[in-house]
Amino acid sequence: MAISKPDVNSGHGFRRTNLCGKDQESRLMLKHGELLRSTLMNGHLQWLGYLSSTGVYGHSGGAWVDEDYPANPTTELGRLRLSAEKGWLNLGRDLGISAQVFRLGGIYGPGRSSVDTIIKQLPLSEGQKMRRARQYTSRIHVDDICQVLSASIDKPSAWNVYNVVDDDPAPREEVFAYAWDLVEKKWPGLLKHRKPRENTESSNEKGSSRGEKRVSNARMKKELGVRLWHPSYKSGLQSIINQMDQPYQCSP
Repeated sequence: MAISKPDVNSGHGFRRTNLCGKDQESRLMLKHGELLRSTLMNGHLQWLGYLSSTGVYGHSGGAWVDEDYPANPTTELGRLRLSAEKGWLNLGRDLGISAQVFRLGGIYGPGRSSVDTIIKQLPLSEGQKMRRARQYTSRIHVDDICQVLSASIDKPSAWNVYNVVDDDPAPREEVFAYAWDLVEKKWPGLLKHRKPRENTESSNEKGSSRGEKRVSNARMKKELGVRLWHPSYKSGLQSIINQMDQPYQCSP
């Protein structure tokens, strides 16, 4: 098994790592494809997976997009990921093995969620600020990523692409409001002297709707037989806060 993926701490006792940094898994495929091909052909590889991003679709004006929707990334990282997707799928064909691309929505889980951001009073990143005003955002809980990968290994298909997102492309503002309510209900008074960060942070609203789209997960559920543990951000955030005994015990 070989997996290339972004650097994200899953909160499950392991770190999904790339090879050289934030976007270097894409550059690796582009620059060293022949070396990878010759190295992997000498092994006993049976399954190849590349964790990409729904960002490769670019902007669809809020329409639903599935895996057959034309990819049109608007960022350099998105273009690198799309090129890497093609490289990994071609490598799978050359090796005669199952190769899949998984286009992930925003990853969240213990230690990496709106609940953690609120409790720790973390500043919003530039990317979060840009996503704040979007009508639709895609996300996926890390537990569901794991079960999708496991299902793909158990039921390998030939050179396919899967969107890995939940069923609810809710706006980020709605997600944060729900997380705020969860924290207030579990620890009354904790947020007494704070204002919701989503209402106090300034951002460039005009540029924040770039990449607006709703992403379909129908193929993932139909072909891999996946039943999401967290089909909505509500069950995902509830699961995260249920694991916290004290507000300061969220994962670093």
